[in-house]
Amino acid sequence: MIDHLELLVADTAESIRFFSAALAPLGYALHVQGPSNGFGTGMDALDFWLKPGGPSAPRPHVAFQCADRAAVDAAHAAALAGGGSDNRAPAVLAHIHPNYYAGFVHDPDGHLIEFVCHRAPAGA
Repeated sequence: MIDHLELLVADTAESIRFFSAALAPLGYALHVQGPSNGFGTGMDALDFWLKPGGPSAPRPHVAFQCADRAAVDAAHAAALAGGGSDNRAPAVLAHIHPNYYAGFVHDPDGHLIEFVCHRAPAGA
């Protein structure tokens, strides 16, 4: 089981602004600021960290699990509004599995950020 992930970023302030916007629809917030900056759904759930010194290389692909397709749509839109660049609009990726619904953006450093839901849509 993965406990947390840390990305190296070139501009910490810019990345904090981006991820604060992009992850807000998922209930994430910045809870720790300092040399390393921790995001999570609470102080006991800090699973995403940013640290100056990047971008990480090679640039990783990071996927955030979403409760439903609406959360994927909201996070993708918030990431774009927060300064991300679109990589792929939210859609079903049936080649992975019939309910794999995901959208992709690049963060300010070019890391590939995915928002994904594995559940069937409500009422299906």
